[in-house]
Amino acid sequence: MMGQENKEKQIRAVYTDTTIRVYQAYCLEIAEEAVRLQTFGSHFSLNRMTWIKPSFLWMMYRCGWAGKEGQERVLAIDLTREGFDSAVKQAVLYSYKEECGLSREEWKKLVEKSDVRVQWDPEKDVHGNNLPYRSIQIGLRGQAVRDYVEKWIVRMEDITEEVKRLDALRHQGVDILGLLPKEEIYVGP
Repeated sequence: MMGQENKEKQIRAVYTDTTIRVYQAYCLEIAEEAVRLQTFGSHFSLNRMTWIKPSFLWMMYRCGWAGKEGQERVLAIDLTREGFDSAVKQAVLYSYKEECGLSREEWKKLVEKSDVRVQWDPEKDVHGNNLPYRSIQIGLRGQAVRDYVEKWIVRMEDITEEVKRLDALRHQGVDILGLLPKEEIYVGP
């Protein structure tokens, strides 16, 4: 899946030579513990799927700019590129699509074996409107979520106050595009 030349589906992210940033939103209890520990702690469940998103605006759409219940705190999480790339390489589409080149039965077998799901959803603009390309969301469960928590996380930051500041500016009619994280097309190995 990495390195594909598909203009509709491209991973856009903030990244360096060694890390890539993803976003998640949680309740205060999970977020505070995670930032303090610089990984997820006892309030985070390793037994359920967790979704990571490299797109800032898709995360804002999903969490209502830190306004949805249980998603009041937004975390910017820098992961090792090696871990992120590993997840993307083993990902299986979240839902079956005929164009994936597999029979439904073949896809189901892959889903049973894989701890990583991928979903491509329309990217959003600052107002939550669909853009003409899709952003990736990656669902981790089982060993993949344990690797995420124990090996891949390099740094966590609570960016909720900046999210609220940008949201307030947006509601005042200010063009905030230049204030958003500088996401570029990500090309893995």
